[in-house]
Amino acid sequence: MADDRLVPLCNSTDLADSGLAVPFDVMYAGKTCRAFAVRFEGRVQAYLNRCTHVAMEMDFQPDRFFDTEGRWLMCATHGATYAPDTGECVGGPCRGGLVKITLSESYGVVHWHTAYNLKPLEF
Repeated sequence: MADDRLVPLCNSTDLADSGLAVPFDVMYAGKTCRAFAVRFEGRVQAYLNRCTHVAMEMDFQPDRFFDTEGRWLMCATHGATYAPDTGECVGGPCRGGLVKITLSESYGVVHWHTAYNLKPLEF
């Protein structure tokens, strides 16, 4: 297995349920890409900031990914919606699920794991 490093991403308190995301950069397919971390129903989740309908960033305002009810992650361009806890496409024009990034949370800090390969979710 590749070298697994835990990279501190943010303080746990920086992520409120269905609130603003914390952006960060990852390597994906040999390129630096934008990613985001959110909290949903108490758990932290992270995904590549790329809609599966058209490969473009999803946030409609900086670090805003949730719909107005805080229930779904939504692409601002075409309205594709995704389940925040799994990345699964739940509506609109999507082609599969979001690319999930492994996070962990301990002692008040959220970390992302560098060794895990980023792969699109299949649903």
